[in-house]
Amino acid sequence: MAVELKWKNQSHSMRLAEGRVPYLEYPMFADSGIVRHGFSTRLGGVSEGCYASMNLSFTRGDNEEYVRENFHRIAEAIGVRCEDMVFSQQTHTTNVRVVTDADRGMGILRPLEYTDVDGLVTNVPGICLVTFYADCVPLFFLDSVKHVIGLSHSGWRGTVGKIGKATVELMKKEYGCEPENILAAVGPSVCQDCYEVSEEVIDQFRANFKEEDWDSLFYRKANGRYQLDLWKANELIFKETGITEEHIAVTNICTHCNSDVLYSHRTMGDKRGNLAAFLSLKSEV
Repeated sequence: MAVELKWKNQSHSMRLAEGRVPYLEYPMFADSGIVRHGFSTRLGGVSEGCYASMNLSFTRGDNEEYVRENFHRIAEAIGVRCEDMVFSQQTHTTNVRVVTDADRGMGILRPLEYTDVDGLVTNVPGICLVTFYADCVPLFFLDSVKHVIGLSHSGWRGTVGKIGKATVELMKKEYGCEPENILAAVGPSVCQDCYEVSEEVIDQFRANFKEEDWDSLFYRKANGRYQLDLWKANELIFKETGITEEHIAVTNICTHCNSDVLYSHRTMGDKRGNLAAFLSLKSEV
């Protein structure tokens, strides 16, 4: 399946895996040899209408059987299993949950037993962490020494609250991870050029980020509103936690610029599907 994307720059931080079900991936994560991962597109599924075609949400009004078929297709493409998936339950918090073997299938084969969880971490091989998007920022984490993974959803609220930092801190506390061993990636999401916010939002960023970084995070327009760079904000959060620059990959794919290929809330509003991020430690490693 041919896919045409508008790349924001010539960075090689991401690449497109083309096929019957295309998805985006990070060479840095793939080259580790110990994970399977991916970020879905709108393409390659069976959903119809405003959900066309690879909708990965059971909560947006789509036909449940279509959504299940979509999950089976993307799982096969990435190399994971639906029965090993564990979903987030996103409400724009900075809450991160430790996922255990007992959680397998939660969200897809059986109901979630938790609420208000925007981040997931685990060291259990085979489990596939799954989080959901339509402009917000996916954050991927891999400690290739301790074999620990994390996946977190970071909209502007999660970013200003620094869920990326909360994820790393839980990886350190629960598994003894060292930040210098962690690979971290900012996933496809709305770019600064497309993300206009109010001064009330910017005031929260001013309160939580160093003044020396403000010029790289946002700028004010003639209409009094601001353009905010969530990609840069999360990169700064990674560095604040001690993750080294050479271990950080930042996307060059904007969901709003590519709304023909990726779902975008800013483009489509509520009548749309959801994208998903997937991250799993290989069982055979």
